Amino acid sequence: MWLRRQLLRWRSDMETITTYSPQLEQVQQAALALKSVIVKTPLTRSERLSKMMNCDVWLKREDLQPVRSYKIRGAYHKINSIPPEERGKGIVCASAGNHAQGVAFSCRTLEVQGTIYMPQTTPTQKIEQVRMFGEDFVTIELAGDSFDDSYAIALEVARGTGRHFVHPFDDPQVIEGQATVALEILEQATRPPDFVFIPVGGGGLASGLGTIIKQLSPGTKVIGVEPLGAPAMKRSLDEGQHITLDAIDTFVDGAAVRKVGKLTLPICRESLDAVVTVPEGKICETLLQLYNRDAIVVEPAGAMSMAALDLFSEEIKGRQVVCVVSGGNNDITRTAEIKERALLYNNLKHYFIVKFPQRAGALKQFVADILGPDDDITHFEYTKKSNR
Repeated sequence: MWLRRQLLRWRSDMETITTYSPQLEQVQQAALALKSVIVKTPLTRSERLSKMMNCDVWLKREDLQPVRSYKIRGAYHKINSIPPEERGKGIVCASAGNHAQGVAFSCRTLEVQGTIYMPQTTPTQKIEQVRMFGEDFVTIELAGDSFDDSYAIALEVARGTGRHFVHPFDDPQVIEGQATVALEILEQATRPPDFVFIPVGGGGLASGLGTIIKQLSPGTKVIGVEPLGAPAMKRSLDEGQHITLDAIDTFVDGAAVRKVGKLTLPICRESLDAVVTVPEGKICETLLQLYNRDAIVVEPAGAMSMAALDLFSEEIKGRQVVCVVSGGNNDITRTAEIKERALLYNNLKHYFIVKFPQRAGALKQFVADILGPDDDITHFEYTKKSNR
């Protein structure tokens, strides 16, 4: 009932920004164009999550694409849709990583020259992957501290040079390419799923997949999941207007945007039954569980759909649930931070700043009298100050 009330409120409160909506025929054509390029990723049952959540949980493994994320679908379909004479001028894009890899792979496959703008904070692993997939067909430019900075620079370059800009989410052909995930889910599922959980960044995957699911399986509830530190879609839907967040937590780099798309926002308003947020620490906990218990390597954005299952524990009991594992491009150098955030989220690790009296035995007294028998000190730093 809550989901229905939420959807009705979104529909009544927000003015329509655009009338565009991905159509089934267009998505089917995109699927044909992608057939020789992408992998039809498996839909596999998770025994662990099914037992834990007391339902039937299936994982759509988009982390197994050639570029280890679903982004190849939209990027290739967009570039392939550009007339050859226009493609010859080259293309420009901005990305924090996964879209860049999809664009790089597509540029090499279609033999198109591309310039890819990435934030200076992009993990090294993703930069190296872009170089590997694009080879001599792409040039990487590190510019700005966030996706929004890189986006502004790339858009200006595209306008100044007349090259096509390949948007990571706010483009009809990109949305239609991402929507092909929905066709595969419904083809592979043993029956129409009761719930589909989708990670939400700019909204390209959510808008495309959500629309096709609703057209072909109207009884399926489609749930969008955002990181708590970057709730651009939820805020926009709740407030009935296109919100630009003042600040975001960029930890979930595959889904952290300050503003969702002008095309994707109204589509998501119509096709999503709810958008929920998940704390970054919970995402890290889920990521570590997938690695340690299921031998599945995902990036933070790739774990979001599963991290939200707890929020719907009652609604999904006995139901068939599909979680989209959107990507697996995780940088091993982030492991320490991922573990740290998971421990802090579960209240298993804390930081304290303690002022000790400057006398012998003060630290010993703290350890003996304050710490519990099961507490450990994992990091200790001492600074002596003089107070005359």
